[in-house]
Amino acid sequence: MTPPPSLIGSLRRAPLVRSPWLRRAIIVVLLAICAVLTLFPERYRAAVTLTPTDPASLGLGQTLGQLGALNSVFGNQAAVEVSMRVARSVYVRQAVIKQLDLVKRLGLRDDIHASRWLEKNVDIRTMRGGIVQMEIETPDAAFGRQIVTAYQNATQARLGEIARRQTEYKRGILERLVREAGERRDQAEAAYNDFRLRTRYSDPRFAIGAIGERIPVLQAAIKAKEVELNAARQFATDENISVRQIIAQLDALKSQLAQLQALNPTENNSIGRVVRQSTQVRKLERELNIAQQLYDGYTRYLEGTAVEDLTSTATVRVLEPAYIDTARQLNLIPAALGVLILLVGLGVEFYGWRPPVGEGRRDD
Repeated sequence: MTPPPSLIGSLRRAPLVRSPWLRRAIIVVLLAICAVLTLFPERYRAAVTLTPTDPASLGLGQTLGQLGALNSVFGNQAAVEVSMRVARSVYVRQAVIKQLDLVKRLGLRDDIHASRWLEKNVDIRTMRGGIVQMEIETPDAAFGRQIVTAYQNATQARLGEIARRQTEYKRGILERLVREAGERRDQAEAAYNDFRLRTRYSDPRFAIGAIGERIPVLQAAIKAKEVELNAARQFATDENISVRQIIAQLDALKSQLAQLQALNPTENNSIGRVVRQSTQVRKLERELNIAQQLYDGYTRYLEGTAVEDLTSTATVRVLEPAYIDTARQLNLIPAALGVLILLVGLGVEFYGWRPPVGEGRRDD
């Protein structure tokens, strides 16, 4: 039983390619046409490469850190992804269309068709090292360079706008926090000054500490007077004027010591009053220090937003400005079609050299 003819066999027996020389001539002509179409019309590859900016590379890393500014509003990991998303956004495409007037230059119906044309022809991709590349292949080299330059400018402008908006939002929050911290600091200062006026202490901590230090001084003075009294009694009685003077001084010192050691906080210069006032002054000083630190910290962060405003336009660094690739760009569709024709031609020739079983070798 004879097997059905294959596709290559049916093609080989077609009237147009039955003659081997005519068949080979047709294949050579088609390959030549595909080769010409692969090289002409010549296409040019225009590209530009960008990378998210690191403030440290601008020499501002330490300044931003000291002022409390963030290195990046997006974060190091997300910076490349955000740049890619912005570059591929409709906003950037609309900016490019408006800048180059693509609807008129390309003869398209409206902005939507121009946006689709850009989305189809402009390739935006990431490379190793966090590099973003924008490229397009067009027959017009100058036009291709204009497109990638417009993409670069629109992407930089959009990222700068996002950074400024983020900084403005943060500045609003910081201004509110600085205002609230300033009010808290003023209240703490007023309470501390009121305590100083009531107690008549220019330096409350030092004055309170001085009162507490008088107790061991009086105790030492009392012991010294007791020693002096015992020595005087060895030579005179208690009716002696010198002994009576020492006794009076000793009683006065003991009275002062008893007043200082009193636990009633209402008595002046008592240990109870010192304890209460020292507790109050520590509480007031602690509140004043916290309020001052909060105010200073928020103020420093607020000053950092000014530096962020200065660097908002430097969110993206251009590594390679728009350029035309010097390598020859091939038209892939004619090249692929030529390869297909070559493979089919080789298949037809090989079919004639080694036909299937049941068919003889024929070159009609």
